Amino acid sequence: MQTILYRSLLLASTPFTVWAATSDEAINLAETVVTATRTETRQNELATAMTVYNRQDIEKLQVRTLPELLKGTPGVDMVQSGGYGKDTNLYLRGTNSDHVLVLIDGIKAGSVTTGTSAFQFIPIDQIERVEITRGPQSSLYGSEAIGGVIQIFTRKGGTSERPNIALEAGGGSYDTYNGSAAVNGKWGKAWYSLSAAQLGSQGINALSGVSVASGYNPDRDGYNNTSLNAKAGYRFDNGAELEAFFLRAEGETEIDNSISSTTEFVNQTLGATASANFSDRWKSTLRVGQSMDDADQFRHNGRFTSRFNTTRWNASWLNELALHKDHQLTVGADYRFDEVDSTTRYVETSRYDVGVFADLHSRIFDKHFLNASLRWDENQAFGDSVTGNFGWRFNWDYGLSAFASFGNAFKAPTFNQLYFPGFGNPGLRPEKSTSFEAGFAGHHDWANWELRAYHTNIEDLIVFSGTPSTARNIGKAQIDGIEAEVSAPIFGWNNKLSMNLMTPKDRQTNLRLPRRVTESLSYDVSRSFGDIDIGASVLAQSERFDDAANRVRLGSFMTADLRTAYRIDKNWMLSAKLNNMFDKRYQTVNTYNSFGRNFYFSIHYNY
Repeated sequence: MQTILYRSLLLASTPFTVWAATSDEAINLAETVVTATRTETRQNELATAMTVYNRQDIEKLQVRTLPELLKGTPGVDMVQSGGYGKDTNLYLRGTNSDHVLVLIDGIKAGSVTTGTSAFQFIPIDQIERVEITRGPQSSLYGSEAIGGVIQIFTRKGGTSERPNIALEAGGGSYDTYNGSAAVNGKWGKAWYSLSAAQLGSQGINALSGVSVASGYNPDRDGYNNTSLNAKAGYRFDNGAELEAFFLRAEGETEIDNSISSTTEFVNQTLGATASANFSDRWKSTLRVGQSMDDADQFRHNGRFTSRFNTTRWNASWLNELALHKDHQLTVGADYRFDEVDSTTRYVETSRYDVGVFADLHSRIFDKHFLNASLRWDENQAFGDSVTGNFGWRFNWDYGLSAFASFGNAFKAPTFNQLYFPGFGNPGLRPEKSTSFEAGFAGHHDWANWELRAYHTNIEDLIVFSGTPSTARNIGKAQIDGIEAEVSAPIFGWNNKLSMNLMTPKDRQTNLRLPRRVTESLSYDVSRSFGDIDIGASVLAQSERFDDAANRVRLGSFMTADLRTAYRIDKNWMLSAKLNNMFDKRYQTVNTYNSFGRNFYFSIHYNY
């Protein structure tokens, strides 16, 4: 892997192979973000590590799925069991896949039983923006945010009285097809957005040749996903606003395992938000919503085998208080009620969580920024938990910045860990972590760069041990890492390079945590020649182990993609992308295949 990284760095020194964005898309330190403080805050006033993708990035990179967009993001490692629609786990800064909190328009999403979110089912065509916040965030959001928070914002309403219409159709390898239609606009003081999409593919043979007893079936494992997104809002004369939103994705994915061959899924999020300014110094926002994660499984002969349907009811009240022009206080409360409806008999099928929090954002001595947050949670399953976070940032002259932060976090045990028949343990405690990070950044005319180092300790990790195997709080982990990013225009080419170095280890055995890589490098180059855009991206990752004993080794790999787009006129555009151009064969999960060389072509219409 060191050879791969060395060669990649040599290539990155030329303007033809570096992963990059345009100068406008480079690390924009003045960009306003929401997830890091739960209110709109300038990114250059925060110590928090963040990556933001907007709709323009999604379309420029020509990605078909959310995992495809997120792979290569600093601190993110995507692990997939096959092609489109197959089980996907995301490791954020080396923490477990259930240590990342996922929000959709402010509503907590994901499965109550597994504690993870089905990234593979979230439709990319319905996404307007993604904010990835790295580092502990329990002091703002409660459980699950040990590794960080990923917030997905669905397509937004328009700003023009004339409706904006977008259509897309395309197809490619593995009998893949995609179609989408979207319309948005405003009508007086109201705004609206409506979009629909469908993605389908015959897929690849997800599982390598192993025994039939393990579920191996040498055929192509297909996938289809039909999605709908709707959003509408209204602004009153006094400045108060109301907005309602709805996202639904449903379909089926074929899989190979010893239990089932097909999963029919429904992922749905809906909610409403009301906000009002009660004075020049007080803004209040109330949000209520529901998220669903439903899965029905069937055998090869079509016989129903199991059902795991989970629901999360969410409510939050947020108050932004301007104490002074340099000091803003945010206080709020959250309520969540989780439910399970399954053919598996759980001892408990519901629980609640209540949390109250406060966040202070201050500017001191003109160039120093402080952010401090504190939260108390009460969970019906295990009791109380208190978390906090403190961050400092100094923006010096000459475009230089320094920052540091410290925080702790926790993750409540899932329903499977607590109550699943045979190995659940109702006496589990929450997993807990402490994290520290520090770094420097530079924002210049010739380049933007950022360097961070972090250290995380996790206690009371839940592992399965004993005979019979039972969930227990006996694990401990330590994760140390370095993240580096640099972006710069070179001879008209827009370049960006990202590097991750990490040592995720089990503190008891001193072995590497399973399925994590220690080295990762991603880069991209893009440029426009009149009406033609071209780009290329490369992802290189070191080897990983598929098991806790570090006996099953999965090799390192490097993939390269090419893309191009041609703007026929102001309304029409053609685009094409060649993925994994060198046809690299690799696995991120033992015995499960990844895509080989493949292409995709699409036509777009915007009015």
